[in-house]
Amino acid sequence: MKLTKKILPTTVVGSYPAVKSKGLKSLISPHSKALETAVADQIEVGIDIISSGQIRGDMITSLTSQMPGIRDQKVTGIIKPTQKPMTADDTRYAISKHPKVKAMLAGPSTISHALRIDTPVYRNRDELILDMAQVIAAEALRLESLGIAIFQIDEPILSTGVADMNTAYQAISAITAVLRVPTCMHVCGDIEGVIDNLIKMPVDILDFEFSCNPENLEIISKKELNGKQIGFGAVDSTFSGIDSIETIKTRVEKGVEIFGAENLLVDPDCGLRMHSREVAFGKLKNMVLATEEVRLNL
Repeated sequence: MKLTKKILPTTVVGSYPAVKSKGLKSLISPHSKALETAVADQIEVGIDIISSGQIRGDMITSLTSQMPGIRDQKVTGIIKPTQKPMTADDTRYAISKHPKVKAMLAGPSTISHALRIDTPVYRNRDELILDMAQVIAAEALRLESLGIAIFQIDEPILSTGVADMNTAYQAISAITAVLRVPTCMHVCGDIEGVIDNLIKMPVDILDFEFSCNPENLEIISKKELNGKQIGFGAVDSTFSGIDSIETIKTRVEKGVEIFGAENLLVDPDCGLRMHSREVAFGKLKNMVLATEEVRLNL
């Protein structure tokens, strides 16, 4: 699966700092400045596969606030695919500015575990997760029709041990089975207790944290990946400063040594929303420069 002409393509995982619009524009289109800035910054630093920056709030409520059957993070009725797209406008804008765009949505297990079930429609959370998967699948198809390069499912809940892995597998399958584009699943945190389940997930790319969770590298290096590529977190999203080029380069080189350059996409550990724009920009810029140095030495 070759996503770009470059070996070691760079990409992003999730959110980017939201720059606020000013004046009349802030009333008419409050998120337009944040979207334009997130896309422009990624293009300026040279990210190969960009995103819209997920600039409309946290990844869960930005979706659930648009879903019928959910009110104030409580499930009050049956969950069905929305009649209108939830994220297509921002993705369409990103695609208008760059040929390679990754679309990202929170996964059904992560969304469902953030909600309180306040209706007899669902006997348990597993039933909710499977219905939620249909909502995400419908939105993913809309995004695929726009021309995205990758569709990513964010499932940070899966590393906690809270979610049922069999249900998670069924939910991920319901999404990826309807898509033709390459699919990715991002899981934050320590993956030691769930790595065998994660490797079985029906996705093309597994994206993990390797900078703030370096032990993940040893854990997954002992496993057979069954042809999956690795989204390699080479920038520490929890670090308040800007990771140096040399530090990122060392991380990427270690990833290449273990997995092979042809099997890696280089990205930050997680989203960068909590940082200032200057820090987020610096982290991505150094990631691109470090990756270019590794490419030259291959």
